[in-house]
Amino acid sequence: MKYFLICFLWLYAHPSFAQAPPAQTLTADTTRKIEILGARHLRQTELPNGDVFRTLAGNARVRQGNTYLSGDSIVLNNTTGIMEVFGNVHINDADTVNTYAQYLRYVGNERQAYLKKGVKLTDGKGTLFTEDLEYNITSGIATYKKGGRVLNGNTVLTSNGAVYYSDTKDVYFKENVQLNDPKYKISADSLMYNTEFKTAHFIAPTNIESESGNIFTRSGNYNLETGEAFFYDQSLLKDSLRSATGRSIAIDEKTGIVNIEGNGKVVDSANQVILLGGQIFMDQKKNTFLGTRKPVMIFYRDNDSTYIAADTLFSGVKLRDTTLTTKLTSTDTLNIQSLDKAPSDSIRFFEAFHHVRIFNDSLQAVCDSLYYSTDDSIFRLYQHPLVWNGQSQISGDTMYLYTKNQKPDKMEVFFNSFVINHPTRGIFNQISGRTLNAFFTEGKIDVVHVRGNAESIYYPQNDDSAYTGMNRSSGERLYVYFLNQALDKVKFIQQVNGILYPMDQRPADQQYLKGFLWQDNRRPKHKLELFE
Repeated sequence: MKYFLICFLWLYAHPSFAQAPPAQTLTADTTRKIEILGARHLRQTELPNGDVFRTLAGNARVRQGNTYLSGDSIVLNNTTGIMEVFGNVHINDADTVNTYAQYLRYVGNERQAYLKKGVKLTDGKGTLFTEDLEYNITSGIATYKKGGRVLNGNTVLTSNGAVYYSDTKDVYFKENVQLNDPKYKISADSLMYNTEFKTAHFIAPTNIESESGNIFTRSGNYNLETGEAFFYDQSLLKDSLRSATGRSIAIDEKTGIVNIEGNGKVVDSANQVILLGGQIFMDQKKNTFLGTRKPVMIFYRDNDSTYIAADTLFSGVKLRDTTLTTKLTSTDTLNIQSLDKAPSDSIRFFEAFHHVRIFNDSLQAVCDSLYYSTDDSIFRLYQHPLVWNGQSQISGDTMYLYTKNQKPDKMEVFFNSFVINHPTRGIFNQISGRTLNAFFTEGKIDVVHVRGNAESIYYPQNDDSAYTGMNRSSGERLYVYFLNQALDKVKFIQQVNGILYPMDQRPADQQYLKGFLWQDNRRPKHKLELFE
């Protein structure tokens, strides 16, 4: 190096040296030959070992194939094809990649460039900045190991190390990777980024931060231009209201649709709601979600949870009907306010479609469809629902269920109402009528009021709890009272017709009311059944 600097200083001190001739060939390798294109001054020196040096000063320019190299001065070893370029270094590779620096050591036979001080590489799509860069022109691969950054439009990426591939416009960043974009801030240990398509590929634990929340992933890709993203390996989306995870997550920022597939899970911790499913769709613009592929929704509070399974589960937000002057009220403490903390003029609702099953420690149910609204806190069960509470089964065309502390508090059954109480083998207490109201105490059925064509079959007991007979009665209205979940007393209002049969004289055709159907086989016995 000292020799090169002496040559350089001596050259400027003796301006009478010959001007550089054009296009002189300096190597015999025609495929990698280096040609001098021009310089204000040129000096040739031969060392005792036979090495020949050419020193170019002042706008020095050389060429190797389609690669042009220039700088303030160039010192070239004609024998080895190695040269050093000092000041305002510029490498133009086939008019596609341009590299700038203040110092260059270039190995011509390998087409390998070592650049230092203020290095800048640009390919028309992105610009790389660093203080120390290795660049192989043949392969188009550039590497920095001591820190650098890449500017791609409004996106800035920094890292301790990186490998740039000019052919594909990919950059592999590693160690302390930071991506800063007007919409996002991404932190990772490693990251692949394409400057042409503005696509980030995640290959290590990564945190994506935005105004709306965070995304934690180990694998995936995100197109900063189109707003489309795909995440894998149980990635996690989280904001102030909810979190979502799944085997794979696809996000379309333009439509606001999020598609979660495989072990999908959405948690709304503020409202204590969890949705599980093989596939979950979230509409971030409309604040809706839909679960399919064996979805299960869980309303959880303390040690008591309600599980709902169906073919399809859906939740959305609708505007409150301000034209209504009255509304139903409830003390339901499920506390499902709104998954998105919607304004007071909005209502969060939940729907379940086909093969609906419900499990709670106090109550179990099946039906074809279900609707729940935060406006009135009523579970509406449609199309021949069945509800079980303790020893009792309740059925009808439609049911409205009110809850308190996630336990049944009141139930309204419309049309073809039927209650079966089965305290022991061979005994079926029965109640039927047009409509029915059931009231619960501490989650246990307590009183039932039947209106319209009321009928009952009741097995009274003596003080020793022995059954004394079968009472079959009918009337317009009746009240039924329960004790410890067993039918205790039947009270008819208005005129009643009835008959009491001794236990050993019960007619076989009188032991069941019309419509009797005990369906305990359909009753969910455990919450795990809902996941099958």
